[in-house]
Amino acid sequence: MTFIDIGHIDDIPLRGARCVKTPNGKIAVFRTAENEVFAIEDHCPHKSGPLSQGIVHGKAVTCPLHNWVISLETGQALGADEGAVKTIPLRNIDGQLSIRLEQPLMVAAE
Repeated sequence: MTFIDIGHIDDIPLRGARCVKTPNGKIAVFRTAENEVFAIEDHCPHKSGPLSQGIVHGKAVTCPLHNWVISLETGQALGADEGAVKTIPLRNIDGQLSIRLEQPLMVAAE
């Protein structure tokens, strides 16, 4: 498994997200207010809402459809909700971001 470059941290607004299309689906890359960066699958485990369009707070994102809160660190739904999304290994070297996919394939940033 190799890391694939996906852009620079400055391409993602603070407390925001960008999507990366892969052959296995969309990956949401989040930047917290503390400049931490996380990558998870871009669908809520509840009703597949687009997590990349949710509200980032701390190290979590709230789904825009039904307010499920998902940990950016673990992919687990927080609170009384059950479910999880896959986390994607992410590397940040001097602001240059890359993700590790199970299969080394081309990706396109959105």
